[in-house]
Amino acid sequence: MSAATLSLVILAGGLGSRFGGAKQVAVLPGLQKTIMQLSIEDAYQAGVRHVVLVINQQVRATLCEHILPQLPKDMSVDLVEQHISDVPAAYAHLVHERNKPWGTGHALLCARDKVRDKAIVITADDYYGEHAYQQMVAHFEHSEHSEHWACVAYPVASTCSEQGGVNRGICHLNSHNQLQRVDEVLNIQNVDDELVGYNDMGERLQIDSGALASMTFWGVGRALFDVLADNFERFLARTDNGVKKEYYLPDQIQYCIDHHLATVDVYPATQPWLGMTYKDELAVIAKKIKQLKGLSNERSGTQD
Repeated sequence: MSAATLSLVILAGGLGSRFGGAKQVAVLPGLQKTIMQLSIEDAYQAGVRHVVLVINQQVRATLCEHILPQLPKDMSVDLVEQHISDVPAAYAHLVHERNKPWGTGHALLCARDKVRDKAIVITADDYYGEHAYQQMVAHFEHSEHSEHWACVAYPVASTCSEQGGVNRGICHLNSHNQLQRVDEVLNIQNVDDELVGYNDMGERLQIDSGALASMTFWGVGRALFDVLADNFERFLARTDNGVKKEYYLPDQIQYCIDHHLATVDVYPATQPWLGMTYKDELAVIAKKIKQLKGLSNERSGTQD
């Protein structure tokens, strides 16, 4: 398939509570662009011509006034608002008990009517590097089956923080470099030149320095939307969901793998992942992105 038929879906509906505001529209100093803009530009350079932005109502005005006018003119853009009230009628009573979005699985489900075929799915506040989009486009250009999905994963050591431990989904692959499962490992940090973390039972784990972490860079087919819709109703039917549980996208991709609805090829990233949680990280991330783009431009002979 052609890259032009791919959709880029950006999950940008988070509330940014730890950031202290709408980090999906936070401008990087020196670059005068958001991470989301840079991601769209990277996808555009790889051939993608359609983007779906899943947003919350609070950022719509900023997007329309300051960000969308700066995007390439031939990039088709759809805005989809994620609302807590977007649930089947039978579960409308849960809306009054909920004060935050339902989660990344629900966010992607909101984009269902806008995605034409296969899609690259990312989050708005993570920068993945331009090569990740090239890897994903190449995957779909050579993929013959709609259930043949992909993930670009990052060396876990390169995603750790100097500020303290981080939680990461560690990928386990089969002999064909296809995803078998993702295990959540908590509080990963470097201790005496070794990566250590903890499972959900509190047991200490030693992590291979070459292990790959899923950082939400997925390539999926439309069949995923049927799974998302069906399993969201099952999620809502369980107790306590109205208070704090979230409907996570990785869990639904795992469901597809376990039920043989899809295979997921895993491609090791060739460039660093950069993520933003707090406002004081803006300047550091901007500096790293400028360095990264300078290096990649020098190698490829292209210019911004």
